[in-house]
Amino acid sequence: MRVNLDRRRFAALLAGSAAAAVSPRLTTAGRSFRVGEVIEGEELPAREASWYKKLDEGRVECQLCPQACTVADAERGTCGVRENRRGTYVTLVHSLACSVHADPIEKKPFFHVMPGELALSYATAGCNVECKFCQNWEISQFRPEQVRSIYLPPEALVEAAKRSKARLTAATYSEPVVFWEYVRDAARAARAAGLKPTVVSNGYIQEKPLKEVLPLLSAFKVDLKSFRESFYRDQIRGKLEPVLKALEIIRGADVWLEIVVLLIPTLNDSEAEVRDLSKWVKSNLGADVPVHFTRFHPTYRLTDLPPTPVETLERAWKVARAEGLNFVYLGNLPTHPGENTYCPGCGEVLIRRLGFKILENRLADGACPDCGRKIPGVWR
Repeated sequence: MRVNLDRRRFAALLAGSAAAAVSPRLTTAGRSFRVGEVIEGEELPAREASWYKKLDEGRVECQLCPQACTVADAERGTCGVRENRRGTYVTLVHSLACSVHADPIEKKPFFHVMPGELALSYATAGCNVECKFCQNWEISQFRPEQVRSIYLPPEALVEAAKRSKARLTAATYSEPVVFWEYVRDAARAARAAGLKPTVVSNGYIQEKPLKEVLPLLSAFKVDLKSFRESFYRDQIRGKLEPVLKALEIIRGADVWLEIVVLLIPTLNDSEAEVRDLSKWVKSNLGADVPVHFTRFHPTYRLTDLPPTPVETLERAWKVARAEGLNFVYLGNLPTHPGENTYCPGCGEVLIRRLGFKILENRLADGACPDCGRKIPGVWR
């Protein structure tokens, strides 16, 4: 098992900070945890979950994601991080970070959110689907007992962000939906400290918990796996329709939205699918929502396919532009002009990128300096 969290590096972020004085939190069993404590293969910091319903005979129904698991006593839901304890449903990963890094916001990727700034990124173990092509399967497809983690309550996470000079936080890497209570509480702490909280998610979430947390967020990136129901069924053990509904809800809120589509050869890379997806985005979300088409590399359980040909990505870029999307990007292709932001009005380059680096940013108060067109995003 790969170690995803460097304790020494993390301790340096907290050294001498107020976070080191955060009081331990007690689990239901009375076990106390200290900030920065390494937890692996032992009792977990359990607390009651926020979105579930109690049923007869001690069972519960999870109301967080579309899996809607019915869970018997002493059992867990599909995600592996929520457990029924005598009729009380608990989350086992609140404040249990298995990966923490200060990343460029472009890595998420967010291309219309504070270019060049750092985001303190964090994750816990677990996921509510199983993508055969998951690049973070070592944490997403394991239970929290199987992954080395650090106890990092929201206040400590924010302190780590400030010490790393990050102006944003990002729930990412695995699947934030399964640690949604942690996302909520970390977002509250981040906003109180003047930071911008963001989420990078598969968008596989029920309407109520999504709407309750959205007002706390500044930006939301959704990995739209495909525009075909069959792909969701066969490749990730999920459904497409709840993701499309979540996209519409996010777009209707005061939260910046970007979409990423990983194009996988023969599975979701046809011109017809890209065209259908682009038409839906324009009609239901608007032409200004950025869509990133990114390159697939063989991984996890999908190693028999080649990396996505550059020509396939370029074709998707042209199709989406032809369908009227204003901001289309290509990912995992450093040096390609598809990484840059262009003005939809005059066509000039506004932000020039090289991988995760900003080489040039010509925006003037969120507008094109040549034609004056406003460019939507979170620029401050």
